Amino acid sequence: METTGPHHGSKVALFLGDRLVSILRDDFPHIHFPNLWDLPGGGREGDETTFQTVARELEEELGLILPQTAVLWESAFPSSTDATKWNAFFVAQMSARAVDDIVFGGEGQRWALYGMEDFIALDNRVPSYGGRLAKWVAETGGLAF
Repeated sequence: METTGPHHGSKVALFLGDRLVSILRDDFPHIHFPNLWDLPGGGREGDETTFQTVARELEEELGLILPQTAVLWESAFPSSTDATKWNAFFVAQMSARAVDDIVFGGEGQRWALYGMEDFIALDNRVPSYGGRLAKWVAETGGLAF
């Protein structure tokens, strides 16, 4: 996979404590992955870095400010919607108390918190996230408590 050019977008598996934040996508036929559980993030704007993209998207979607110090891991993967492009995938962790700061934005139907295994087991989630989370666990051992 070529990752030397600009990234297409960024996603984050954000743990609040040990719970993963997910957003149920809108159920519109014209969007990718309608009515599936998704992770925060989205497309790159302008000359944003991978982190700037994911931090902006997280603030727009859930009202949360992602400090760079919260990032545990970052990797590059082929875009789920265009294999000629690449996306950044982050894993980050913030305090469980950050759930009180969530302000749901205008995209998606609702948000929820999941244990990682429960999220991976969902029949109606964006398919690529199981493999991405498995790679993170294999390379790092997962969350440390």
